[in-house]
Amino acid sequence: MKYKQMSDSQRQALNGYVKLMRAANRVTGAIHRHLRADNLTHSQFAVLEALYHLGPLCQGDLGRKILKSNANLTTVVDSLEKKKLVFRDRSANDRRKVNVHLPPVGEELIARVFPRHAEVVEREFAVLSAEEQDQLGGLLKKLGMGE
Repeated sequence: MKYKQMSDSQRQALNGYVKLMRAANRVTGAIHRHLRADNLTHSQFAVLEALYHLGPLCQGDLGRKILKSNANLTTVVDSLEKKKLVFRDRSANDRRKVNVHLPPVGEELIARVFPRHAEVVEREFAVLSAEEQDQLGGLLKKLGMGE
């Protein structure tokens, strides 16, 4: 089916989807560019940020929190562990459960990087008024919930 053969609602939905993805890709690239200075990937930053704000988490909960599969999360945590920015231990109650912790060096790094991250996000979203940001948040939540 060619674009001109689609219904108006299909064209409208595809147009909205393309705009959403272009905006998300541009904003994501701009926001995460600053992480390079600290040799962090977006996923590594997400793990450190989650542990910083939530405390130690089992890998399953951590993966759900940062929207990563178990296999992908294992790779990310492995790389952070090699840098000594996190450490793992097995739960005393359930040996199948692996908990991820933030040692002092990891906490120091994320405590330094996170405020800069918040400033970059604020700057990127400044093109929208506070009301527009609220509207966007509501619309994205609605779309994300499929309602």
